[in-house]
Amino acid sequence: MRNERRGNAGKASPIDTAVGERDRNVINMVAEALQHQQAMLAYQSVVVGDGSGRVGFYEGLIRVIDETGRIIPAKDFMPVVEKTELGREIDVTALNLGLSTLYHHRDLRLSINMSARSIGFSRWNRTLNRWLEKDSALGHRLILEITESSAMDQPDVVVDFMDRLSRRGICFALDDFGAGHTALRYFKDFFFDVLKIDGQFCRGIAQDPDNEALVKAMIEIGRHFDMLIVAEGIESHEDAVKLGALGVDCMQGFFFDAPTIRPVWQQTKSDGKRRGSSAA
Repeated sequence: MRNERRGNAGKASPIDTAVGERDRNVINMVAEALQHQQAMLAYQSVVVGDGSGRVGFYEGLIRVIDETGRIIPAKDFMPVVEKTELGREIDVTALNLGLSTLYHHRDLRLSINMSARSIGFSRWNRTLNRWLEKDSALGHRLILEITESSAMDQPDVVVDFMDRLSRRGICFALDDFGAGHTALRYFKDFFFDVLKIDGQFCRGIAQDPDNEALVKAMIEIGRHFDMLIVAEGIESHEDAVKLGALGVDCMQGFFFDAPTIRPVWQQTKSDGKRRGSSAA
């Protein structure tokens, strides 16, 4: 049965052909969007976990616009392009948009996602340096989020990178903690300031004692290394209450708000009635 998917003559199966065509379409869509500067950030709040509703910072999530004008979220294209050159270009675009936002809104603190693959990418570094030359204080309001799986691909490179940029005031968040395969021995070498617990452990935690035990352990690890603890993927009041009781510092998820391309700092009073329509 080993030829079941590829056919008796070694030809690609219809499923393989369809998947390949879909991926090519995604790559072409992203490449065209970047070429025509059809990209933006959607912003989601990271809320302080004390029940006050105060926003600790925002996460800027990359979006691209396809040829029909639809806003395409990262989950629909990053798995295809992340390990290609386009993935690095996406990181450059996200960084540029994020730093521009920080430059024009001096009271904000913002996190931006990046892959460890972009650490040595000259365009990414030039973009960072260009904005910091305009205003070196931007680094103190920038948080770079690196996923657990990406950090573990080349931990030594990540450690050196974080060491250099932390001297410029930049903070780092370990994203999707628990979803990858972190070698815990690297925690003493990494310079992560923020630990973001993957949403799969936080959703439904109020009724799941197993996830509660796992999250308690993750919180203890973060506390030992003096990290700010963020629980991701919060979708219910019950889960928010449980995670607050467990001691997380901040929470993020649709229970609080959806990512939006029209954040509060860009809205006028007349926009308030239409606020829900800008989710992306």
